[in-house]
Amino acid sequence: MSKGDQTRQRIVAQAAGLFNRRGYDGASMSELMEATGLEKGGIYRHFSSKEELAAEAFDYAWQHALDVRMRNLDSVANKVDALKLFITNFVELHPPIPGGCPLLNTAIDADDGNLVLRQRARKALRGWHKGLAQLVTDGIRRKEMKRGTDPQQMATAIISSLEGALMMSRLEGNKKALCEVKSYLETYLDSQVRGAE
Repeated sequence: MSKGDQTRQRIVAQAAGLFNRRGYDGASMSELMEATGLEKGGIYRHFSSKEELAAEAFDYAWQHALDVRMRNLDSVANKVDALKLFITNFVELHPPIPGGCPLLNTAIDADDGNLVLRQRARKALRGWHKGLAQLVTDGIRRKEMKRGTDPQQMATAIISSLEGALMMSRLEGNKKALCEVKSYLETYLDSQVRGAE
């Protein structure tokens, strides 16, 4: 990897937390310069625009968040238990990028205008949804989940429940909503989705 590529990656990593906490419009160039330790020209030597940097910073933050949420899922044999571990990871583990869920933050931040960030957030959501739906599909195929369980609906229910609870928990300043959704989803998976073993 060239020195320029290393510098580019360092800029992305250092800018990711700022964009995730402050949003695209809220992250000023002076704050980006402070976070990266570079002058404006140094940043623009590696990125054609603030928008390009923000898009790559989102990808970086999202990948780290997803890695935390998917941690150890492949070590769990039963797919119902893998989904339950995913839910636990979401509620209990915190991604290393400060500011909370990059997908939730960026979806709200980009909703009214930034098409590039909105497209990145939609791509991330679709990939996440596809991964969870595939876990359900595999669970049905292996008879670990009841036939008739809809993988797309299950993925939507899990994502929307967790992200909604995250928003509520952030507003309330506690984890009550996240813990309640975790308990509800685990009970639902065990009572309504788990197949006869």
